[in-house]
Amino acid sequence: VQLQASGGGLVQAGGSLRLSCAASGRTSSRYAMGWFRQAPGKEREFVTAINWSGGMTRYADSVKGRFTVSRDTAKNTMYLQINSLEPEDTAVYYCAAVYSVVVYTTPSQYDYWGQGTLVTVSS
Repeated sequence: VQLQASGGGLVQAGGSLRLSCAASGRTSSRYAMGWFRQAPGKEREFVTAINWSGGMTRYADSVKGRFTVSRDTAKNTMYLQINSLEPEDTAVYYCAAVYSVVVYTTPSQYDYWGQGTLVTVSS
């Protein structure tokens, strides 16, 4: 599966963004998807993940209550609604996918990656 992330940009603290990740290719098989982010000088970290149906989600503690993941299987697209943005959320956000019925939280468990979209939050 190929992934294309979009929706990043420059926003002020307290603002909102919605990121999208469009999948193409072998999308008929069930696959879980996830969002990760990488800030300058830091390792890539887990943000959230969602299973094929959208009925199972996981969130990093640092984003619970502010981030909401969803997916539209008809459009083969995953979304990340980000509210109450903080300067600490500044990072390149990557979407990832793995052919699995369960969700994973570590980068090594995902086989396919998008190119990333930059989110910059100004204070």
